[in-house]
Amino acid sequence: MTLVDQAIKEGVGILTLNNPAKRNALSEALANELIRGFGEFRKNKVPVVILCAADGSNVWSAGHDVKELPRTHRDPLGYYDPLEKLLRAVQQYPNPVIAMVHGSVWGGACDLVMSCDLVVGDETSSFAITPAKIGLPYNVSGVLHFMNRLGLNIAKEMFFTADPIAAERAEQVGILNYLVPSGELMKFVMDLAKRIALRSTLSVSIIKEQFRILSGARPISPEQFEHIQGLRRRVYDSHDYEEGITAFLEKRTPVFRGE
Repeated sequence: MTLVDQAIKEGVGILTLNNPAKRNALSEALANELIRGFGEFRKNKVPVVILCAADGSNVWSAGHDVKELPRTHRDPLGYYDPLEKLLRAVQQYPNPVIAMVHGSVWGGACDLVMSCDLVVGDETSSFAITPAKIGLPYNVSGVLHFMNRLGLNIAKEMFFTADPIAAERAEQVGILNYLVPSGELMKFVMDLAKRIALRSTLSVSIIKEQFRILSGARPISPEQFEHIQGLRRRVYDSHDYEEGITAFLEKRTPVFRGE
């Protein structure tokens, strides 16, 4: 079964999440298909890529496939986690990646959207980053994606509340570059992609790489990094993390103890 549809239309690459039965959850299999798609587009020097969900999807993506997360005592978002590899594939793709969003975006999928260069959504789009709902210790690079795009106060609100931000406010706070009526979404994004494709691909790719490097230029000492990793370890070794995963799988409200 193909979980991601891949096409090139008018010179623009399109990768379409197409696993509605699982609400386009970012499983290892789906993430790997996306990574392969970006790799093939890279070989073919595709100047712009659109990342979207199949028509009719009310959920753009439900985020990380919780069934694939380790239960305890192992970092659930390590460097070689499939989702982390996917985020790097988006960030390191040499040309712009545009997220086209119809429907709700949850958890790790919200990080995926934040990792895209531009985001265009319609009135149905909403965005929630939800590690606090399942006691998940989010990683440093992921937190930085939100800080870079939204600023500290909005990033904190999203992580602390885990509540969805609806389309109109998403445009106001900087998640969306454009908010477009649903019936015009694909045409708008295609027109945007084609305009970008007309520019100097070399110039755009070098500028994108500069943005990538400079956005991560926040030096911390080795001691501070180890401190952060130690803090995260306290969470994924905790009762709350195990309870959050168990409650999610059992479809009940978790009972957190703060330990």
